[in-house]
Amino acid sequence: MKISVIIPVFNEEKYILDVLKSVNKEKSRFDLEIIIVDDNSTDNTKKIIENNPELYDQVLFKKKNQGKGSAIIQAIEKVTGDYVLIQDADLEYSPSDYKRLFDPILQNADVVYGSRFTGSDAKRIFYFSHRIANFFITLLVNLLTNINFTDVEVGYKLVRTELIKKIKLKEKSFAIEIELTMKLSKLKIKFYEVGISYNGRTYAEGKKITLKDAFSAFYKIFYYRIFD
Repeated sequence: MKISVIIPVFNEEKYILDVLKSVNKEKSRFDLEIIIVDDNSTDNTKKIIENNPELYDQVLFKKKNQGKGSAIIQAIEKVTGDYVLIQDADLEYSPSDYKRLFDPILQNADVVYGSRFTGSDAKRIFYFSHRIANFFITLLVNLLTNINFTDVEVGYKLVRTELIKKIKLKEKSFAIEIELTMKLSKLKIKFYEVGISYNGRTYAEGKKITLKDAFSAFYKIFYYRIFD
């Protein structure tokens, strides 16, 4: 069973090398295809990637910065694995959790979400405003889909490749998290959720998502429930 790990990256010179090394450690246990998409970084991220070709299978360098969603969509066209996993290019999510994410595949899972709010693993405390926003976003998704998610905005999402290609994603920004969830929820598939560790970043450490993205998420929940 091959897993295609998509790593969208933008200005992560402090973290990208450590993330790539961490993902590669899991290659001894799993058949992984590593695909990086650099979203036109303006720091040394591109140089670091170019200087370490042994740490990935494919790399795409975009000529224009368009957002996390656009990077994921471009990478999906290149994947050859049976499942696709999104891996953020920072140190918030640990590849040491891959086994937990992959175990439900043995139960024929179609989709596996990590959750920062379940399980007993260490989780760095992060912004209260983000927690409240995530709670209401997840609650609204649950009300409209009748699926009991605990963390729809989580970065770790594992999806069967044929499904992620079938739903034809189009969101270029962080809103792709909502689009993906809402479109998958309309299919007759098996969802699983597993607790993961979490090392959240502050804005000073490079966190990029803002409350503006939260407001966008609320709108996109209704949009993809009703129109697409």
